[in-house]
Amino acid sequence: MTTLPFKPEGVFFDLDGTLLDSAQDLYAAIVQLCHELKSPVPEFEPLREVVSRGSRAMIAVAFPDFDADAVLRHVPRFLAIYEENMGRAGTGPFEGIEPLISGLDAAHLRWGIVTNKPGFLTEALLPRAVPHWKPVAVVAGDTLPVKKPDPAPVLRACELAGVPPKRSVFVGDDRRDVQAGHAAGLFTVAVRWGYLDGGNPDEWGADLVIDHPDELAALLGIKVAA
Repeated sequence: MTTLPFKPEGVFFDLDGTLLDSAQDLYAAIVQLCHELKSPVPEFEPLREVVSRGSRAMIAVAFPDFDADAVLRHVPRFLAIYEENMGRAGTGPFEGIEPLISGLDAAHLRWGIVTNKPGFLTEALLPRAVPHWKPVAVVAGDTLPVKKPDPAPVLRACELAGVPPKRSVFVGDDRRDVQAGHAAGLFTVAVRWGYLDGGNPDEWGADLVIDHPDELAALLGIKVAA
């Protein structure tokens, strides 16, 4: 069993694909955009894989004939559709996440979120999907001039939470999460339940790869409700 080489003081998470399963809501927005443009609706699974890469990647998969400029032109409408309907298709925590968050709170471990999702969407989604969550730090994709895999957002979250990076853990479902966490000096955990961008988390160089949030609780030495 993997153990931490330090007593953890902070735990930081990617949002979509790590804490929240938001793929259905994002897919619903793509479906509406397809209807508006009178284009065939793509299958769900290819869209799900690229959720962690953001709106441009999803639009590019849904509209394979679009060039880069066309993709970019349709981002605002896609995001507007998503914002208007966010939460209606069932965005919520993955299995085991709620007990994990409760365990972190009970253990007084400071935790936060570092996402590439734009700030206006992050700020709208959290109160709708998980109004009871109280992260001590939320760093969105436009909080700083750079985003993951740059380590700056992760370091900013540590700063906001008041915890040292070298005594903190970063958890995500994308290679960029591992890259950002490593570069910031955190212990990195990749999760197999997320979107993964079609990749294999065992090949990302994370310090640990897990299948269920209970494994993270064990790593952190916290108790979760059965």
